[in-house]
Amino acid sequence: MENINLSGLSEDQRAIRDNVLELLDRTLPWPKIRELDEQGEFPHHAYDALAEAGFMGLFYPEEYGGMGASHRDLTAFVETLGYYYTGIAQAYMTTVIYAGMHIVKSGSEAVKQEFVPKIISGEVKLALAMSEPGTGSDVAGLKTSAVRDGDDYVLNGQKIWITCAHVADYLVVIAKTDPEAQRHRGLSVFLVDSHAPGVTIRPLKMLGRKTTHANEIFFDNVRVPAGHLLGTENGAWKSLMGCLNVERLCLSAISSGHCFKITDYAADYAKQRIQFDQPISSFQAIQHKLADMAILAETSRQATWRVAELLDGGFDAVRETSIAKVVSSENNFRCADIGLQVMGGAGYSTEYDMAMFFRDSRVGPIGGGSNEIQRNIIAKLMGL
Repeated sequence: MENINLSGLSEDQRAIRDNVLELLDRTLPWPKIRELDEQGEFPHHAYDALAEAGFMGLFYPEEYGGMGASHRDLTAFVETLGYYYTGIAQAYMTTVIYAGMHIVKSGSEAVKQEFVPKIISGEVKLALAMSEPGTGSDVAGLKTSAVRDGDDYVLNGQKIWITCAHVADYLVVIAKTDPEAQRHRGLSVFLVDSHAPGVTIRPLKMLGRKTTHANEIFFDNVRVPAGHLLGTENGAWKSLMGCLNVERLCLSAISSGHCFKITDYAADYAKQRIQFDQPISSFQAIQHKLADMAILAETSRQATWRVAELLDGGFDAVRETSIAKVVSSENNFRCADIGLQVMGGAGYSTEYDMAMFFRDSRVGPIGGGSNEIQRNIIAKLMGL
């Protein structure tokens, strides 16, 4: 990570960076990434290696086998994943943060004891099933229903854009349990076996992040044990809100790391590309583009680490996490766009990695709560 200033990081956080980069370089070399991207295959080998090294439990409580790390430690880890390859970062995020935090925060003691160690070991992968065809950003308006029937709930409905559902052993599903309740009420969270009768998962072809692609899910009279209700019936909204700060911190960290990766890649190319008998990095027009990329990367990082510090300080930094998510994800795409321009025809060619960086960066302003929704949140907190 050539251009990241590591001053201010603890010895442990530096060790996280070094260990993760070494592990991924060994288990997920770039030729393999390109192969997996072309085939749309999940990076199982690298994921398992991260689990074996204990990284899946980094942010989880010690009583369930985790390390109880700080938000800053988590940021150091996720930013490094994002720098190396956004696909492995998203693979981690989907199981451990997006879905897994609902188990950690809202699951019964029995569910925590059973599933958290399995998540940490890599034995169980998860996906968060929330978005629906008619209710992408409008979570409160979702239609998937769960009706109590004896010792089970019966689940019916459809989900879409569900990342990594095709490799998930269990799905954390948001469903309506009280159809008469007002919009933000009547929602519940369930842990659903992805192989249960009535569950159908259909992979979708996406523009980018092809190794951790999205899926469509259908639930047809799926029976879910009542013990797999996460939290209280009709209490999902509080659970969802309680996980958002960490989710958006991690999304920002992925984008921040990716900004630095793209900047390094474009700068290396510019130093080697000869035009008019000199490297194009000697031309001011190119220098300014690379400087702009460095500015975008550094401002993304500053916004991300500011949120980590606030969360470690016990602050409910909703405004700051929304700002960081917007800044980092939009800077990420701008970095990729400028980097592609620096490389010219080579950047537009799939023979080079910049084309993949460009594709993979575009989902940032869309996923994890679109940036339009983030701006709504910021405006509301401004009293507008």
